[in-house]
Amino acid sequence: MSDTGIDVVTGAFSYSGSAIASELIYAGRRVRTLTGHPERAPQRSPIDIRALTFDDPDALAAALSGATTLYNTYWVRFAHRGTDHDRAVANSRTLFEAARRAGIQRVVHVSITHPSANSPLPYFRGKALVERQLAGSGLSHAILRPAILFGGDAVLINNIAWLLRRLPVFAVGDRGGYRIRGIHVDDLARLCVACGSERSDIVLDAVGPERPTFLELVTSIRDAVNSRSQILCVPAPIVPVAARVLGLALHDVLLTRDEYQAMAAGLADTDGPATGTTQLSAWLARNAANLGRRYANGLNRHFQASTRRAGRTALG
Repeated sequence: MSDTGIDVVTGAFSYSGSAIASELIYAGRRVRTLTGHPERAPQRSPIDIRALTFDDPDALAAALSGATTLYNTYWVRFAHRGTDHDRAVANSRTLFEAARRAGIQRVVHVSITHPSANSPLPYFRGKALVERQLAGSGLSHAILRPAILFGGDAVLINNIAWLLRRLPVFAVGDRGGYRIRGIHVDDLARLCVACGSERSDIVLDAVGPERPTFLELVTSIRDAVNSRSQILCVPAPIVPVAARVLGLALHDVLLTRDEYQAMAAGLADTDGPATGTTQLSAWLARNAANLGRRYANGLNRHFQASTRRAGRTALG
């Protein structure tokens, strides 16, 4: 990919969106972003910044006009301030319709492993409904399904390390035997850009080469950061309650009940071949010195104004 066409990334100053935008710029593409947080843009950004206006479909179509490919990372992790998964599904429908009207030729959409319209979990049910909308839109598309991302300023593994550095005890639900199939955010970005140049419709799991159990993952993180925290296996209902209490103390949502149930049900794992190459264990070893030094607040990241600069962090 070497021409100077325009690609649109939703949330190019967010986590996965930033990695995708960086990969596109490296490939010689011009990047435009649709964002609800224009204040996150660095002062000298090469990215063309437009507002993500779900309440104004005409303006949304105009913001997409002239671009060839849409890389969509838009979603909500949990319900907050009047935005829930049903609203995110409706907003996604508006986005895809605006893309169709604007003449977008290809949509690369970031979904989740094991989406299901019959899922009792709103996150996974909503993701399945969005996939269905995209498949029925008539747009050429690729749907990539990651489970958990690591690398850069990812929240989950960093915050596990932060807790292990500070707490004498870390609780794992049941025996922690549920597996986690993570992919490095840069591997996901490269996969997205590669799929953007295809024309056939694709549905692909975006997963790395390793799939440790959650207990193995926590133990690896503890060892990497030289923590003395004791890992205790506790009854499953205790974990969401403990996470809520810690979240209140941290003014954040640490782990929702649905997120824990999804992990415990094996929804963060797949049996298929790896589509990313970065080993989680090797990444942990390389980044242990910096991992968990600062807490990553998800509420601040997604729902409050931020002046964080886009781009890669020390945790590469």
